[in-house]
Amino acid sequence: MTRKPPTAGRPPWALGVPAAIAACFLLIPLAGLLVRAPWTDMPRLLTTAAVLDALRLSLVSATCATVLSLIFGVPLAWVLARARARGLTLLRALVTLPMVMPPVVGGIALLLAFGREGLIGRWLDAWFGLTIPFTTTAVILAETFVAMPFLIVSVEGALRSAGQELEEAAATLGASRVRTARLVTLPAVLPALVAGSVLCWARALGEFGATITFAGNLPGKTQTMPLAAYLEMQRDPEAAVAVSLVLLAVSIIVLVGLRDRWWPSGATR
Repeated sequence: MTRKPPTAGRPPWALGVPAAIAACFLLIPLAGLLVRAPWTDMPRLLTTAAVLDALRLSLVSATCATVLSLIFGVPLAWVLARARARGLTLLRALVTLPMVMPPVVGGIALLLAFGREGLIGRWLDAWFGLTIPFTTTAVILAETFVAMPFLIVSVEGALRSAGQELEEAAATLGASRVRTARLVTLPAVLPALVAGSVLCWARALGEFGATITFAGNLPGKTQTMPLAAYLEMQRDPEAAVAVSLVLLAVSIIVLVGLRDRWWPSGATR
């Protein structure tokens, strides 16, 4: 039996320099945020009425966007993973498009769809008197639009990895589709469902471009934490840093919570 050399599998040393530059490029801005943070004034800056309103709205809207994504996104992921029909490849590409398109483009698209003169918005206004843009509902829809694809991709990938053997076995034993889904399929994809939900919530919490385009920046109504940070940067940079630190802390908590337990690291041992 031959023993592997001690350097087997290790990256070439020449990659160390660009890797270090890349790491510094990503970490130095975060370090700058921590160094410039007004730590002694943090309690005062984070307890102003405007910041508390933005924090409340951010938490509520991100949670509502995640619930909507679970209600509508999980069934769509199921269809994409299990259905056999023409056009699913194109549909998959389209539903994941908000992950890569500029968020402000998504906001414009939402405005053209649900605005007072939009494809659907004009009928909502004419029939029910509903006006969605520049309301809290618009915030939730904008966050759902950009965050739902993260949940769909996560759940669809888990459904494909899980295979259909157990589902076919349950069907052979006489289980209905609903019973099979509840007792076999959902437990198998539960880690991916949790991870996708957390990612969806975190993405919704940090959403900026689509929200400011479709919902505006109205304090107490549509102003979320990222919008508050943008506004404070123009009149009180220390408050902007404090708000940014809150969002950064939430992102770190999400990543640490997902590490290894729900989101495999991919490292070989």
